[in-house]
Amino acid sequence: MLWTIFLLLNGLLALVILYSSRSRQKNEPPLDKGFIPWLGHALEFGKDAAKFLTRMKQKHGDIFTVRVCGGYITVLLDPNSYDTLLDDKVSLDFSRYAQVLMQRIFSLRLPNHNPDTERAWMEQHFQGPSLARLSSTMHLHLQTQLRDEERSCSPADWRQNGLFSLCYSLLFRAGYLTLFGAENSNDVTALATVYKEFRTFDGLLAKLARSTLKQEEKRAAGLSQERLWELLSPAWLSRGKGSESRSWQQSYLSHLQTEGVDTEMQRRAMLLQLWATQGNAGPAAFWLLSFLLTHPEAMRAVRKEIRGLRLQEDGALQRHPLDTLEHHSTPVFDSVLSETLRLTAAALITREVVQDKTLRLASGQAYHLRQGDRVCIFPFLSPQMDPQIHHNPQTFQYDRFLNADGTEKKKFYKGGERLKYYTMPWGAGDNMCVGRHFAVSGIKQFVFMVLSRLDLELCDPTAIVPPVNPSRYGFGMLQPDGDLEVRYRLKTLH
Repeated sequence: MLWTIFLLLNGLLALVILYSSRSRQKNEPPLDKGFIPWLGHALEFGKDAAKFLTRMKQKHGDIFTVRVCGGYITVLLDPNSYDTLLDDKVSLDFSRYAQVLMQRIFSLRLPNHNPDTERAWMEQHFQGPSLARLSSTMHLHLQTQLRDEERSCSPADWRQNGLFSLCYSLLFRAGYLTLFGAENSNDVTALATVYKEFRTFDGLLAKLARSTLKQEEKRAAGLSQERLWELLSPAWLSRGKGSESRSWQQSYLSHLQTEGVDTEMQRRAMLLQLWATQGNAGPAAFWLLSFLLTHPEAMRAVRKEIRGLRLQEDGALQRHPLDTLEHHSTPVFDSVLSETLRLTAAALITREVVQDKTLRLASGQAYHLRQGDRVCIFPFLSPQMDPQIHHNPQTFQYDRFLNADGTEKKKFYKGGERLKYYTMPWGAGDNMCVGRHFAVSGIKQFVFMVLSRLDLELCDPTAIVPPVNPSRYGFGMLQPDGDLEVRYRLKTLH
């Protein structure tokens, strides 16, 4: 028995030495393996990716390779060189790592998954006439949700709530009803249950992706998954067909059936789409309103723009705000939104190196990437938080994306060279979020409704925007570590 244990330990030691023996070869990026065998930098990377990658950038420059759980990830932080990665569909592959994450987070396996056909399907629904219909439906549901909230308010009485909870709840419910609502659209209890289970699942998502759940967290995540799979499955799903209506949800089901996805995986794919479509708008609206409430000059500028829209439409903003927003430019609000996303959109764009590749940077340098490694870019760090591109990048400046004449600012420079990518909240190229226009429309509608119909203020006038939850780096919009207490009441009409 002791001899067996000795052999096993020797075998494990040999594996550790084998995995630790990698060294930097000629023309490869700087290699930083960390001090922990096999794990490398996994703990630091997962705890706070922005802090860790900032340290690596200061140590190694704009490109480096780090060891994480026995694998190697090359990180590129030169925005002028991003197209070299984003445009390569031969040496680099997105779908393989996406499949890994789908399995870890959503217990979902799509063996015949084709990103191109799925993107084509999504473009049919989030562009052109279909986008207009979805935005109109979203507008109606936002009105209903906000009206329900107003019933508990009056011009005389203030109501108190956490701003994150308020934004996430209202936008999630409206978005859910827009894309997934069916027979139970008016069932308030069912809607509250979906939202409650979703928040539980979303709170564990980062740990699911990193496989770091504790035993009780694993049970909680599993229960939430099962409940959401059931809640998101309409009666017609088990029959494989439904009514003649072509809802967004039913169209997605038809797409999955065309791809040969079995019934169980169809149910699970609904949760993936729920998170993809509803997991970012609420947090984005929270950050935007937080910045406005804590920066009076920015709030005054946005309110002035809203009043200007009212004057242009002769009061039509309250009657038909969606039409008003679509037919008139809102440069101040657009700048505030761009600045908010610059500060809080923090996705990692990852590719798997499927064959050896020579990566040529804009500087003229060339680096060799090894097959089997992963390569990623982190736009939050560069360009969004790069002080050479954005002055005082940690500071919210509502007019950062405005020219002196009030038009949108699109020219940003680094080292005297104009940048193609100066902010990338939605990704770029084929990685660009297809649903970004729908998301922006919903956020804009929500914020304009809130500011037009409610008096909203901080409970503590000296309160500041809460810090971010560092574990959420890499998963789209950041979320706060805490909340911002606000009070609100129905606006008095004069």
